[in-house]
Amino acid sequence: MPHTVTAAEVAAKKPSGIVLSGGPSSVYEEGAPQLDEGIFELGVPVLGICYGFQVMATALGGEVAHTGAREYGSTAVRISESGVLLDGQPEEQTAWMSHGDSVSRAPEGFEVLASTDSTPVAAFANDERKLYGVQWHPEVKHSAYGQAVLENFLHRAAGIPADWNSGNVIADQVAAIQAQVGSGRVICALSGGVDSAVAAALVHKAVGDQLVCVFVDHGLLRKDERRQVEEDYVKATGVRLVTIDAEKQFLDALAGVSDPETKRKIIGREFIRTFEQAQADLITEAASEGDPIRFLVQGTLYPDVVESGGGTGTANIKSHHNVGGLPEDLQFELVEPLRTLFKDEVRAIGRELGLPEAIVGRQPFPGPGLGIRIVGEVTHERLELLRDADAIVRAELSEAGLDGEIWQCPVVLLADVRSVGVQGDGRTYGHPIVLRPVSSEDAMTADWTRLPYELLAKISNRITNEVDGVNRVVLDVTSKPPGTIEWE
Repeated sequence: MPHTVTAAEVAAKKPSGIVLSGGPSSVYEEGAPQLDEGIFELGVPVLGICYGFQVMATALGGEVAHTGAREYGSTAVRISESGVLLDGQPEEQTAWMSHGDSVSRAPEGFEVLASTDSTPVAAFANDERKLYGVQWHPEVKHSAYGQAVLENFLHRAAGIPADWNSGNVIADQVAAIQAQVGSGRVICALSGGVDSAVAAALVHKAVGDQLVCVFVDHGLLRKDERRQVEEDYVKATGVRLVTIDAEKQFLDALAGVSDPETKRKIIGREFIRTFEQAQADLITEAASEGDPIRFLVQGTLYPDVVESGGGTGTANIKSHHNVGGLPEDLQFELVEPLRTLFKDEVRAIGRELGLPEAIVGRQPFPGPGLGIRIVGEVTHERLELLRDADAIVRAELSEAGLDGEIWQCPVVLLADVRSVGVQGDGRTYGHPIVLRPVSSEDAMTADWTRLPYELLAKISNRITNEVDGVNRVVLDVTSKPPGTIEWE
């Protein structure tokens, strides 16, 4: 059973405000997290979001009904009353939903602020008690006025000043890293993506030459990616970089494996084994110093932790290679300075640290690489095919000036699927390629990006003409939720 936080525990922390969010699909599930109702008597402002909104409603005497009318993704919301929480917002707006049950009756003394076609109570408030709730997710990009909801709660209801900045986070993390590491030696899993790049820069700022970055070429990279890491990042930071060629090791381990969770765990395991070997080699190199490398830096973000089932009440959506995919006999102590941050915050910190925009603004790329963008067994031939298709997509998006508008565009090979086609004068039986352009801010939710038809046609023509084995290109138009950004 999940631990129920008591009012006494909350009072002891003396918070300025409380945000309740996350949880299972229903407040009626067996073992679903609940609240000590005494929390609402502390005089501390509380904001319930989605599941937190529903658990507030039931705890305060309202009703949550299982109607079967689910709302996922973009949803039209009607604002009937504003109050403090929704002040300054239009009567009709679009918000991002992810729920099955709905609040059918607000608690006594609460004003209903909003509704949807399926949800009679989509927001409520008791301004006198400073208790508020919304059914939608204001924290995501696709809730048009979500930022205003959060600002109204934090600054007006809770009276918290707007003093977060990347400089403060950097100072706090540098101090924490120095306290954790001391004079110890550290290696960093550097992929070249923004997460590991910023994590490495933070640690380098904290401990300097005690850090060595290790770049693993596992054979699952995009075209030209190794050169970019070895040249661009090292030039920008001056960090020592050791490159390990491990393609055969990874492909041998992945041979015959199609299950996506198994692939992720294999890749996570092989990553750690590779770093353990790098540790042994570096210790041998510096044997005269006699100081073992005990610390491993990873660019783990908060969405990685949530999706891997980290924390009470979270579901295991997929294991990230640097979270759920870590082996139990891990030989390193992890240093994860970005673990509580979202992607937009990480980019801000990277810019504050002086990293070049080419690195900070780079589209996210999963740690398991193209291994989870091949639906089916991962082979060298399939990787080469997908690399060529991916390179075409990235080149055309850049040429169209869309790099700044798209969060990322996974290119997926349906390796275990073949479709009939006609190319030249003959019949073909080739693989489909899926384009997955999405917009997001924190990867917790996303919507598919509406690319111009002319651009999609050009990408499709180039892929089917230039990439052997592909005769069909399709577009994924699913939001998150219900789909994830990556297919595996």
